[in-house]
Amino acid sequence: MQYIDAQSEKVPALGYGTWQLKGKDCVKGIQTALDVGYRHIDTAQAYDNELDVGTALNEYDIERKDYFLTTKIWMDNYGPDRFMKSLDESLNKLQTDYVNMLLLHWPDANSDLDETLDLLLEAKKSGKARLIGVSNFTIDLMKTAQSKTDNTLATNQVEFHPFIDQGPVLEWIRRHDMFLTGYSPLSRGDVVKSDVIEQIGGKYKKNGGQVALRWALQHDRVAVIPKAASEDHIKSNYDVFDFELTQEEMDTISALAREDGRKVNPDFAPDWDTAKAA
Repeated sequence: MQYIDAQSEKVPALGYGTWQLKGKDCVKGIQTALDVGYRHIDTAQAYDNELDVGTALNEYDIERKDYFLTTKIWMDNYGPDRFMKSLDESLNKLQTDYVNMLLLHWPDANSDLDETLDLLLEAKKSGKARLIGVSNFTIDLMKTAQSKTDNTLATNQVEFHPFIDQGPVLEWIRRHDMFLTGYSPLSRGDVVKSDVIEQIGGKYKKNGGQVALRWALQHDRVAVIPKAASEDHIKSNYDVFDFELTQEEMDTISALAREDGRKVNPDFAPDWDTAKAA
């Protein structure tokens, strides 16, 4: 496993995503992932599975200090009457006194960002979150958020895979002592449909998903959180530390980025960055 140093925490660069996993499938998936070696678990209030995540971790023979846990506050809970209450509800479901990382799940045009960031800072100061960050924030929004939080934001969790160019966001993050957490790193399965990626994988006896994860992890200051339900996929996604792509292969994969490569783009999404980072 490789790690990212983020303020007081060591973040496992490869995590286990739980989006769309619920009930017994979620519990089994997390416990299988822990068996394999994952020590970074990602969830969110909007996934409606925090209780399942908490059950999986509580039932497993692992000490709290030995895994990194992230959850995200949903937009409906950004107000001062809901933020801390919803965080306490999440901690209760997760059966823990703190999360290692607490994120704002999306920027919300209907909320007061300054007020929400103050509440995020309060969560950190209270010890209920070791690190704080954002998700799906543009460069301009990150600039605002960092300036309002005394530069304490640790990550921006965004879509990250070979078919989308996140270069401007990553460049800004690196320059401001943050790291990028990449969700949907397999582009919801599209990476295995790429002849280019599969051909590179053949050289290393790896599949397209493993090549895409290796590509992501070879970027400085990048963590990824692939979701997998089956034991085979969970194991396969973890088996990416025994080979290294050449710079030419990295560049070839990066060249696959296209304008329509984004998979997650809801109506409430911000205007995504396309220009070079300022």
